[in-house]
Amino acid sequence: MSMTAAHQITAGFMPLFDSAVLVAAGEMGFAAREGIELKLHRETSWANIRDRIAIGHFDVAHMLGPMPLACSLGLTPLASETIVPFSLGLGGNCVTVSNAVWQGMEAHEARPDLDPARAGTALGALIRERAAAGREPLRFAVVHPHSGHNYELRYWLAACSIDPDRDVEIVIVPPPFMADALSAGRIDGYCVGEPWNSAAVAASTGRIVTVKALLWRNSPEKVIGVRRSWAEENPDALAALLRALHHSARWCQDPANRGALAALMAKSAFLGQPEAIQIPALTGRLQLGGGAERSVEDFFLPFDKAANFPWKSHALWFYTQMVRWGQLPHTPQNLAIARDCYRPDLYRSALKPLGVALPGANAKVEGALQTATPVGSAGASLVLGPDGFFDGQIFDPDRIDAYIADQKRD
Repeated sequence: MSMTAAHQITAGFMPLFDSAVLVAAGEMGFAAREGIELKLHRETSWANIRDRIAIGHFDVAHMLGPMPLACSLGLTPLASETIVPFSLGLGGNCVTVSNAVWQGMEAHEARPDLDPARAGTALGALIRERAAAGREPLRFAVVHPHSGHNYELRYWLAACSIDPDRDVEIVIVPPPFMADALSAGRIDGYCVGEPWNSAAVAASTGRIVTVKALLWRNSPEKVIGVRRSWAEENPDALAALLRALHHSARWCQDPANRGALAALMAKSAFLGQPEAIQIPALTGRLQLGGGAERSVEDFFLPFDKAANFPWKSHALWFYTQMVRWGQLPHTPQNLAIARDCYRPDLYRSALKPLGVALPGANAKVEGALQTATPVGSAGASLVLGPDGFFDGQIFDPDRIDAYIADQKRD
């Protein structure tokens, strides 16, 4: 990298496959081409990412989709206004359980087919059987309280008549420690991004029972979180970064680049995990454990289906889950902060010169598209969906009060 870079940007990331778009932007030259010297810093926990962006160590970071909302809503130790001008992809998570829990679920009709309703029904039956025998509740881990993992795990459990606050215990474990915590018997299951589900399968210590891509199809996961003050002081640098990330995401999505991407992410500075464990995330062909294998359509999308667009409806669904699980009261002020956190306006202005497909709206009804659907867009053609929740629910961002009230009655 020459010393003539117009912009220096410091970025934090976690060792997860869905950091690929940010990592490749730096390592494959997309940032340099936009005049950016991108300095990548690997972190060990989401709490570190959250705190280091708050105190200014990082300008931007690979973040959990709900985390910038939590920062902006004052739910974090160091409140900091954080915005989301770019999404790093859709899907990519799984729910993994110990071999013992899987055996118990199999006794209640579970099958290695990833069907969320069947798996959830079997898990519920196992939980009631254990409770009747006076056994301890099962302990599930998620990566952070304000994470898509926490909300999708809870959504799945609740939709399957399991109370996530009473019938199970939910604890926090950093992603790279999940598989080890499972094999050590400290937890009975977890929801995490790849490759930390495939790692447990490869070690023969866990079974994948369902996936995010089936719980809520084409649903939001990681984002680029940006300190709002930095974004306002450095609009040109941010726009250049968004263009670099766009080109990187397109490169990451291309099947011809899978080998190169897996080799890049396998480096110790990034994932430090063998390429073979990453291939499931790239192809959607998952080893579930016990020799079972399943192909999942749209398992993880770094670019297609408007995967990089920061939909306000995604932010607002996360907000409804914060309310649902008692993290935050539903007030007009909180709702306004959540609505303003995701910034499709910044995404549009950065990418407009490229003539790429941009959605016509800033929000959409989530769960309305049963099939892949071409939609109106500025620029090239754009296909969205399917985007359904596994239980058939619809989330209309214009009817938030009703949605929150319905969930309270569940």
